[in-house]
Amino acid sequence: MKKEKQGMNPYLPSWEYVPDGEPYVFGDRVYVYGSHDRFNGYAYCLNDYICWSAPIEDLSSWRYEGVIYKKDDDPKNQDGEMCLYAPDVTVGPDGRYYLYYVLDQLPIVSVAVCDQPAGVYQFYGYVHYSDGILLGERNDQLHIDEPQFDPAVLTEGEITYLYTGFCKENDKTRTGAMVTILGEDMLTVLGNPVTVVPSGSYGQNSSFQGHEFFEASSIRKIMDTYYFIYSSVLKHELCYAVSKYPDKEYIYGGTIVSNNDLGIASYKDKNFTTFYGGNNHGSIAKINGKYYIFYHRHTNGTNFSRQGCIEPIEIIADGRIPQVEMTSSGPNGVPLMGKGEYPAYIACNLFCKENSPFTAPPGEWLDCRFPKITQDGRDGEEEPGYIANMRDSAVAGFKYFDCRRIKGIKVKVRGSGKGKIEVLTALDQKPEGIIHVSSSNEWKEYSAPINIPDGVQALYFRYSGERNISFFSFTLV
Repeated sequence: MKKEKQGMNPYLPSWEYVPDGEPYVFGDRVYVYGSHDRFNGYAYCLNDYICWSAPIEDLSSWRYEGVIYKKDDDPKNQDGEMCLYAPDVTVGPDGRYYLYYVLDQLPIVSVAVCDQPAGVYQFYGYVHYSDGILLGERNDQLHIDEPQFDPAVLTEGEITYLYTGFCKENDKTRTGAMVTILGEDMLTVLGNPVTVVPSGSYGQNSSFQGHEFFEASSIRKIMDTYYFIYSSVLKHELCYAVSKYPDKEYIYGGTIVSNNDLGIASYKDKNFTTFYGGNNHGSIAKINGKYYIFYHRHTNGTNFSRQGCIEPIEIIADGRIPQVEMTSSGPNGVPLMGKGEYPAYIACNLFCKENSPFTAPPGEWLDCRFPKITQDGRDGEEEPGYIANMRDSAVAGFKYFDCRRIKGIKVKVRGSGKGKIEVLTALDQKPEGIIHVSSSNEWKEYSAPINIPDGVQALYFRYSGERNISFFSFTLV
């Protein structure tokens, strides 16, 4: 059965790796700006900035806008040896689009500009004080700058608010997320940076305790309230703080999303993690009348091949945002159709008996104990994604599907494993069907009858058996 086109997570093609997403609606399209990881990369953000966009009424139809800025476009990086970390974009008083970013080895903020949201940006300058000293480099008797990192920008009238910061644990030289006010030229600092959300060293006895600022600044104004979105000291979660002012009086609001679903108790214990997470970065956008959170997940068993995901969120009357689950159907806004073939790389849950909140312990990238979402080929090749290293006890979960009269199920797998795949609609219930699989060096399809109850359902595929398998897709019939 041919499916209608549907939005799924990750929302970009399986071979694309754009984390740190900052979504904005310009005209009738939503544009996403982020850093650009490399498949099988050895560090964060190794590629040039690119942009993708979609019509506001269809988050399944993303269009590649091309490279919008190259690493060596910055005069301080003409040899291209430094990486472009997470950027943000704002529309200046002159109507042009300004791209703010930090190079990975410098403590300063660079700016590029373009006449269009997704045109080719040109270097514009460095954020600086009125005396010419660059923000991030002042060190005198009156003020010592903290290094700049992960810029977020919000322009109101002729003023732009620049939010930055990166705070390692137990580093008392880093006070937290900072805001710096810039003038009409988008570059000149009008006053010293002010801390608005405390770091882990300074959050005790505050509303932020336990969820202090780590990195990933983002800022949105929703009605009359400023929402500061950030990655907390727990790293895997995107939290938010609220204020009636852009530069003061922020209080902690809560967690919006976790990229391992820690804290979610709807389908599991809230302390059990069901994805191999890591750092997180993203923001909120109102698209076609609905609010969404953009965030990223980790793939390939490392921290260095991250992919963007989307979940619908609700901002309730008092301004709070309840935490949402990771899902496969997020951009779709409604459950996926309960018929047809679906790729395994859209799994929103992936774990095994060795539970871990992160892709691997620090220093142990490419940990072979865990299943992982990956692809064949090299970076940039349009190879479809799949799940590798499905070992005994490994579970791949997909949510949600509108199931109606499903009587059969197929899986496409390969690998040296031999055993069975149980298909469940809840982690604590008996399987609705069992598919037996055997060793094959090529993708091979196996099928079994199944009786999935009608209604909105999650689907969990649990492998038990010898060695391991790779999981390409499943088909509901």
